[in-house]
Amino acid sequence: MKRLWTPAWIGRHALTVVLVGAFLALGWWQISRAAAGNALSWAYAVEWPLFAGFVVFIWFREVRHTLRGDRPAEEPAAPAPPVHAAAPGVRRPVRSNRLPVPVPGDEADDAELAAYNRYLAWLNANPGARPADYPG
Repeated sequence: MKRLWTPAWIGRHALTVVLVGAFLALGWWQISRAAAGNALSWAYAVEWPLFAGFVVFIWFREVRHTLRGDRPAEEPAAPAPPVHAAAPGVRRPVRSNRLPVPVPGDEADDAELAAYNRYLAWLNANPGARPADYPG
């Protein structure tokens, strides 16, 4: 409970009291205007207390979050092993039965760009492959 009496929380408590008081006073003021014949004030007479209720809701939620935040986290259950987990050090097979996709621009003067385009085409042709599986 001590953590709700820090300077920041005292400011939040004071702001909550001021806002709720102001919103309820504005609602009462709108009721007096509506009783005097201003029909639009009936909507505001309902709206201001809703605003006050929203402030109380947010304040309560933040208090509850702060009080629950210091609890020690429970140990999460051990995650289940993946269904298709491979043994360490074993590489999965790569399907390479597709024909290579011709890459436009392979005949360019830049050999590095052409090699990179062939690499990208191979990755596109082998969607389950990793970049380390590239044979070239």
